[in-house]
Amino acid sequence: MTELLETIDVDTAPNPEVAIIWMHGLGADGNDFVPLVRELDLTGLPAIRFVFPHADTMPVTINGGYVMRAWYDVFDRDLVRRDDEDGLRASQLQVEALIAREKARGIPASRIILAGFSQGCAMTLQTGLRHPETLAGLMCLSGYLPLMDKIAAERTEAGLATPIFMVHGRQDGVIPVARAEQSRDKLTSMGYQVEWHDYMMQHSLCSEEVDHISAWLKNVLA
Repeated sequence: MTELLETIDVDTAPNPEVAIIWMHGLGADGNDFVPLVRELDLTGLPAIRFVFPHADTMPVTINGGYVMRAWYDVFDRDLVRRDDEDGLRASQLQVEALIAREKARGIPASRIILAGFSQGCAMTLQTGLRHPETLAGLMCLSGYLPLMDKIAAERTEAGLATPIFMVHGRQDGVIPVARAEQSRDKLTSMGYQVEWHDYMMQHSLCSEEVDHISAWLKNVLA
């Protein structure tokens, strides 16, 4: 049985009808995006449970083997030559376990959103595109599509109906915007509906992005 990751849960009101499972980036933890909940405009939306998991710790190659929270190892800074396939697939099972827990708590897959920043974005796509049910949406912040050569064979038909929100900073020095654009183009070529925004920012968030996230949430959860 897959280990259930420790999470921080934030309910916007009693009896949530929606769950947003939000994965942090490399070296961060579930606390990273908790403050953002207060910044989102959730007016008119049903009660939401935000679930912020803590990834396990592991040695990370590009950081000299330093042990930190990570969803998978990173071998090269260009993020292209070699993905940590074993790490990605192990964390995928952990995210699937979190989806299963929300379903067990009464929230259907159609009302569950996967979200993530950087490595968390990669995990959102790694898991969401392979999930056997249509989810409410995939929110992909400042990241990319991992295992790009495997996705055509592994994606599910149900996942094609899951809307995708992708945003990136044009000045991102960690994950170049070209890598994100390549991921976006791959997804659109396979028939996914992708809403794309880019901003004059680095590997971070900006106020305009928060506004776009709020609008997208209202759209997919209407």
